Amino acid sequence: MANFYAMLLTIVTIVFGLIWLFDAQVLKPKRQQRIADEEKRLQQELTEEDGQRIAPQSGIAEFAQSVFPILFVILLLRSFVYEPFRIPSASMMPTLLEGDFILVEKFSYSLRDPIWRSELLEIDRPERGEVAVFKFPPDSQYDYIKRVVGLPGDRIIYRDKTLYIQPACDAAGNDCPAPRVIERTLVRSDAVYFNKSTPLEQYDEYLGETKHSTLVDPTLGGSDRFYFKQQGTARDEWIVPEGQYFVMGDNRDNSEDSRFWGFVPEENLVGRAVFIWMSFEMDRSASSWLPQWVPTGIRWERLGGVE
Repeated sequence: MANFYAMLLTIVTIVFGLIWLFDAQVLKPKRQQRIADEEKRLQQELTEEDGQRIAPQSGIAEFAQSVFPILFVILLLRSFVYEPFRIPSASMMPTLLEGDFILVEKFSYSLRDPIWRSELLEIDRPERGEVAVFKFPPDSQYDYIKRVVGLPGDRIIYRDKTLYIQPACDAAGNDCPAPRVIERTLVRSDAVYFNKSTPLEQYDEYLGETKHSTLVDPTLGGSDRFYFKQQGTARDEWIVPEGQYFVMGDNRDNSEDSRFWGFVPEENLVGRAVFIWMSFEMDRSASSWLPQWVPTGIRWERLGGVE
């Protein structure tokens, strides 16, 4: 769906740009010549209003001339600078909630054309702990948002609701540290979101330089039987291939992420989530013709940067 809107915006911008260009380069000189001929015949200079009456600009050309600069700026901003996204699910709670609207920094990792997503310029690569938006690998028409947990070469283990990371070894295969437990501190054991009846355990977790909150449901277990199986590793272990990343949702027991469908290739990266610019309180709708969740107020306290 996101690709469809990007393609539609690009096509509409190009069409209006071509109409404006054709009018400026072909039709406008003809209009000016007609006005010049009429001034010569009348032996006087015509006003702009008289010129418009004698050689009027077509409505579609006038509209294209007015709209094209706006569309062009929007296309540039949306494709290469910042793009707004809406958080549609609970997979990133408590960092991001349903009803949050975020800005994604499109130039964080690379500049890509808005239609075919060919890389125009490489800028940077994700760091462990960043919240990133990417094209969903099994179906690239959808945008997903998760936290980057594993970098190329990392060994990731998620066992008994505990995350372990073994950073990549050096080029010679030496200096391989043992997998380390990612440090976390229990903050509360009764976290409840969106009127859910089951209390969750909320932890402060540290990934590299990033401190963030995660949720764990102590009543759930056994999901490892659905994990993505990588050849040569245990059921709950993965080694991140070169040029790919391992991502997870902060709501660990309610997130469809790399544990279940695999890795995120570099070419699928869209950008880094940097700012919550609007957040709506959501409530379940009792009406059959309204969406399942409807906004009931604004959560002003949530506006700000994404950790």
